[in-house]
Amino acid sequence: MIIIENPYVSDFLIDTIKKNSYKVLDNEVSRKYFDENELISTEEAKNLVLSGNESVYSNSENSTDWVLENLPESKLADMIKLSKNKYAFRNAIKSIYPNYFFKELSLSELKSTDTKSLKFPLILKPEVGFLSFGVFAVENEQEWEDVVSKIDDEIEKFKGIFPKSVVNTDKFLVEELIQGEEFAVDAYFDNDGNATILNIFQHPFFDGKDVSDRAYYTSKSIIKKHLTDFKTMLDKIGKTAGYKNFPFHLELRCNDNDIIPIELNPMRFCGWCITDIAQNAWGINVYEAYLSRQKPDWEEILSQADESLFYFTIGDIPSDLNKSKIKYVDYDEYLKNISNPLVVRKIDYKNNPIFAIVFAKTSDMQEIKNILKLDMKKFISF
Repeated sequence: MIIIENPYVSDFLIDTIKKNSYKVLDNEVSRKYFDENELISTEEAKNLVLSGNESVYSNSENSTDWVLENLPESKLADMIKLSKNKYAFRNAIKSIYPNYFFKELSLSELKSTDTKSLKFPLILKPEVGFLSFGVFAVENEQEWEDVVSKIDDEIEKFKGIFPKSVVNTDKFLVEELIQGEEFAVDAYFDNDGNATILNIFQHPFFDGKDVSDRAYYTSKSIIKKHLTDFKTMLDKIGKTAGYKNFPFHLELRCNDNDIIPIELNPMRFCGWCITDIAQNAWGINVYEAYLSRQKPDWEEILSQADESLFYFTIGDIPSDLNKSKIKYVDYDEYLKNISNPLVVRKIDYKNNPIFAIVFAKTSDMQEIKNILKLDMKKFISF
């Protein structure tokens, strides 16, 4: 079963649903794409999930509200709550990472906590969050004071964009900054808690303070280098935390000694239907893979791949701009920075924090590095 929700639904997802006749929950968003007689009711959907045999996928974490309201005692709801609460997730897997520092603080405690009890450098983020909203990299005690003094203003910038089940700033997670390179994984746990990996992305940053999601890329060498180790780590998490029959998008960091998860995003792969890039890069339809329990033959896929970099980039609206006053985005000028765009998706920037998502292919890593440095304001007119 698939739950379609805002903020974005791709044509590729809709076409996949129609081709496979997947069950889709009847809601306000799904009615934009399907006739009412093609959809299943809330009651029917609840019975399917409670039967224990139904796999559930959503394009957006906004759908977690439906699960938590309609199936509060279900195993699916338990896995969502564990994943969405970053502190609870850390607790669930602390036996795998016994030396990892993390701490839960309320908004008021942020302003009064003794910095001597913290371990710098660190990351401060909402306990329930999405994308990089409210995420801060803090190097030392002085930076901590600066961030905390501005935290109310920062929260106000993204307040109301997502429901509380997706972004909630009542409590924060403070955790040590994991040294190493950052990656993301689209995968699913099967009924035994074992993971099947459908894509691996590397997450480059402009500098040590950058916490944005502007670009991710994948390649033959990335998959070959990390597939086995990432699967081993995910299998441990699945069995330790009790995940079963569950799609997810995991952010992680790794270095020579450790592979440590940052957060596990529930019931979806890469958000905003960006996960579709697996079809461009590897010929993998991730929706079919999960719902039909397909396991990619990575050896065969990589044997036919060249060394190209497949990446996606997000055209983000700077947080200090008033979206309602934007008159024009110069997409042509923006796309001059991308040598080989494969898919260009224009996003409603009046109601969302981004104006575009682009899938692209390149042989030059410098192209991606240049995109990380782009000043998006020069493409926006008021």
